[in-house]
Amino acid sequence: MAEGHGRGFTTEILHSDRLGGPIEHGALHKPVHGSVAYGFDTAEMLAAVFQGTEKGFSYSRSGNPTVEALETKITAMEGGVGTVAFATGMAAIGSILFSLLRKGDHFLSSSFLFGNTNSLFQSFAGQGIDVSFVDATAVDAVEAALRPETRMVFVETIANPRTQIADLEAIGALCAERGIVFVVDNTMTSPWLFQPKAVGAHLVVNALTKYIGGHGAALGGSVTDTGLFPWDRYPHIFDAYRSATPARQALTQLRKKGLRDFGASLAPEAAHTLALGAETLALRLDRACATAAALAALLQAHPAVQRVYHPSLPDHPQHDRAAKLFRHPGALLSFELDPREDLFAFCNRLTLAVNSTNLGDNRTLIIPVAHTIYFEMGAERRAAMGISEGLLRVSVGIEDQADLLNDFAASLAALKF
Repeated sequence: MAEGHGRGFTTEILHSDRLGGPIEHGALHKPVHGSVAYGFDTAEMLAAVFQGTEKGFSYSRSGNPTVEALETKITAMEGGVGTVAFATGMAAIGSILFSLLRKGDHFLSSSFLFGNTNSLFQSFAGQGIDVSFVDATAVDAVEAALRPETRMVFVETIANPRTQIADLEAIGALCAERGIVFVVDNTMTSPWLFQPKAVGAHLVVNALTKYIGGHGAALGGSVTDTGLFPWDRYPHIFDAYRSATPARQALTQLRKKGLRDFGASLAPEAAHTLALGAETLALRLDRACATAAALAALLQAHPAVQRVYHPSLPDHPQHDRAAKLFRHPGALLSFELDPREDLFAFCNRLTLAVNSTNLGDNRTLIIPVAHTIYFEMGAERRAAMGISEGLLRVSVGIEDQADLLNDFAASLAALKF
């Protein structure tokens, strides 16, 4: 985290509202502002806010004081120049494409991609924005797939659910050399474990629903501009937004197109909930990551577990990369049971791990991948992505480590093979 005031990560989050200026009635948190519209003393001031020559709020679809307070926290966490918050992480990703790409453009995406993001990109392909899926764990594959019309490269830090790690440093250098927008989805690591700005990312996505919110209590997403891309040279910025400083032109367009036009706005109540959750991000992730590494080791030692996927393990293909780039190797893991075992029975024997589709919750969650979040892809596409029929994904929470390990050990003990 940027420490321009000499403060650490958690300190900055805890006190950003209070130190950013006076808060109503001496509150320690920015309160929930539920008003949809805002009044002005003069019509001239209303016009100035609409035109962007004066700071203020006109209509909550485009901005809100409570949402802005959350955006300020995310910007500080990612070391960026600004952030736009959205209703969900998917809305954040979709708004990037909707705002910054045009028919005839091409972009590259990691083939090891969250299923819903994959589906979204296919939908944009149907609208004339072509996408190629590549193995982003090696920069050579990315470079080989570039075209003259390639405008963007999109990767996740750690893939869900198989935990592949993109060649982030090399891809960042390639995008800088070619003048291509580099978008990094930081959801699986969060800014506590990794700042994509360090590898040259231009736009950073966070699904705030996950680790930053942490409690499974509110949906939200964000896009942070790191200030590294020369937007004054990007051809798809509308003339109306060229008046903004180059570092803020993409942010302005994202806000105008993604929020004002497309309406993917984050509600103030959700923003408040997410901001409160963000205060304990570092504390929660330190604990969850330590337990995830211990659980990965426990699972790997059992004969009925064929493979465990977690970057903490020495046999993980990107183990060294994770150790170099990330504070911890993440709180999500997956593993394959022997196909002769009943994976549903295994899940049902667990008493602490919850059968649920979310991740980044304080509670440990488990899900059979091929039968749920990757079911629509079909067996052929799953096989191409390395998703076996016996794959289970675990999002490790903050339970006492011994309790969670005992829970999994008991279910493992009931396996036949």
